[in-house]
Amino acid sequence: MASIPEYLFYFLFFYFAITVFYLFSLSVGGRLLGRRLAKATPPAGETGGLRMAILVPAYKEDGIILSTATNHLTLDYPKELYDVYILADSFQDSTLQALAALPVEVLVMKFEKSTKIRSLNSALSRIGKPYDVVVISDADNILARDFLRKIAASFRAGERVVQGRRVAKNMDTPYALLDACSEAINNHIFRKGPNAWGLSAPLIGSGMAFDASIIRDLLSGIDSVVEDKVLQLKIVERGLFIRYREDALVFDEKVDSSHALKQQRRRWVSGQFVNLGESFFPAIGQLFRGNISYFNFGVVNNLVLPRAFLFVLLPALVVAGWFVGPGWGLASTIVTLAYVFSLLIAIPRVLLNRDLLSALVKLPKAIFVMAGALLQMKKSHKVFIHTVHTKTEISNSLFNENGK
Repeated sequence: MASIPEYLFYFLFFYFAITVFYLFSLSVGGRLLGRRLAKATPPAGETGGLRMAILVPAYKEDGIILSTATNHLTLDYPKELYDVYILADSFQDSTLQALAALPVEVLVMKFEKSTKIRSLNSALSRIGKPYDVVVISDADNILARDFLRKIAASFRAGERVVQGRRVAKNMDTPYALLDACSEAINNHIFRKGPNAWGLSAPLIGSGMAFDASIIRDLLSGIDSVVEDKVLQLKIVERGLFIRYREDALVFDEKVDSSHALKQQRRRWVSGQFVNLGESFFPAIGQLFRGNISYFNFGVVNNLVLPRAFLFVLLPALVVAGWFVGPGWGLASTIVTLAYVFSLLIAIPRVLLNRDLLSALVKLPKAIFVMAGALLQMKKSHKVFIHTVHTKTEISNSLFNENGK
């Protein structure tokens, strides 16, 4: 008869085996079926007269907002067909005056407790102009010049929700490079992978585009600092599909220190587990209705532990497996290797270089930081954690602002 430690090992083994199989299937699917997705993606071309509103929620972003606004004003899209709205929360008067000199719409926000979703809902209630598409961009984002044209092409083809591809604005520190790799892996496994298998892609929080006729209703009633997780559930619950457009690039500032990493991951990890608790039973009900995307967002995605933990726990599983028996040790080794393979094929080849090898020296500390974030995640999903942004230019040699 097996002992309690052995039963615990069996439980953990099957949990990790299922988790790795899930990640492996998405990663391989994204690689093998990705060409089919690329061929089906409509190329950027005529705008079709689609009018767009770019909403930029910004909290205390005085240092970078002028640069962001300038970028958004110089996109390759007819000037008369799009407007830029800066949702200015807690800005200095001098910054507001400088913004007033630019051809952007400045909506001043004042809240007792600031959150991104509150700014967005306030802005949508105050905007009176008619638009066809609403794009949400973060204050630190730089949009590729052809971003709006590619979004327009997707909406002309019938899409109603499109998620662009976020890539690193900067890779100037080891932590920024690790963060860039993490984003690339997430894009391949969790966005390209689900689309390859016919499922909706998760939202990222910026570089998102929505049919203007539905966005107000979708965002209403949401009051969470992890609004993208709640929003994507509302979207797929209505039977809408979230299309991931890999060639629509959004440059996003990556964290450059362990402290910034901890602040960011603390909110993400907290939101993941809270979202699991809130959406578990509704997701079961949606699964019985055939809504696999809802179940994928509400349960499966949230059951996958962050990579930092898997890097530690899977090797520990291998060691424990060999103590239980040679067969279990071999099986645990295969599961771990399958996980590593899933990550390797998800990382763009251009990132597999000496710089990445040097950055991996910081990985143990990054894992330690993530563990600390888990211990301090209580109520993080209810508190807006502001990340300070400072980068005003793209320092990513792999791409330029034209998206090439």
